Amino acid sequence: MSPEDVAALRENLHEQRLFRQEQLVQIASAVPSRTDDLLRQSTAGQVEVHVKLAASARMVLSDVVAALDRMDRGSYGACHLCRRPIDRERLLIVPQARYCARCQQVREAGR
Repeated sequence: MSPEDVAALRENLHEQRLFRQEQLVQIASAVPSRTDDLLRQSTAGQVEVHVKLAASARMVLSDVVAALDRMDRGSYGACHLCRRPIDRERLLIVPQARYCARCQQVREAGR
């Protein structure tokens, strides 16, 4: 991977980090107060959706921060399982990827 590729991926990851942080703030501000039982009952479904969205956003944020840490340590782009380089095309699509496509398929098949 060229230095230009890495710089572009780093910028993409920084943008994703900011987006997820803002998303979490928005989700947190949209959750109604839990003090009113009637309000809680009428919006229980909305609260559940917000909780799941927040969990997903936190997970992606964690992956993005971990990818930035790998960049700083110089280990970015290496698969966590087989240690081979992750394809450039995969990183362009999923810059926070920890696994090459083959190892990712193996992990998903084992679930």
